[in-house]
Amino acid sequence: MSLKTLITNSVQYNNWVVNKYIDWLSTKSDEQLNQEVISSFPTILATLHHIWQTQEYWWAYIAENSDFDFAAISAAVTKDEIFNGIKTNSQKLMDYVQSLSEEDLAKNVKIESPWFQCDFSKFEYIQHVIIHGTYHRGQIVTMGRNVGITDAPMTDYNFWNVYKDSEIKSEV
Repeated sequence: MSLKTLITNSVQYNNWVVNKYIDWLSTKSDEQLNQEVISSFPTILATLHHIWQTQEYWWAYIAENSDFDFAAISAAVTKDEIFNGIKTNSQKLMDYVQSLSEEDLAKNVKIESPWFQCDFSKFEYIQHVIIHGTYHRGQIVTMGRNVGITDAPMTDYNFWNVYKDSEIKSEV
């Protein structure tokens, strides 16, 4: 399997998962989404906001456009803005990756931020975005259980990989 295929599958899977989570969580009450629990972030909605902020931050480097405005995305936003922001960013990343060549994916992008410096390939940053989101979505499932949400959707990679060409293809 080529790097292009692997990363393209990864962003397609990530986009599918993001949509499954947002569709699932959009049926939950504002009270549940904003109920404080002990975790990395105090609420499910705050965790989703963080996922969106992080996706946007890394998008600026992956796309080499430096259009990330931390202040703008950190401002108080509504549930719908967070939901739409995550979905839009995931779709944007998927579309972008599908347009890249194998060489584009292997291109190094140097980052010099106030927090760290690194010089890795685009595909490594893309993998980081996906893994970071997965980590926090796992927290959301646990947070949900603590506020009475027990019907998390099945979003394992293998489930998507097995069924992506059949019954769930229309969702991808």
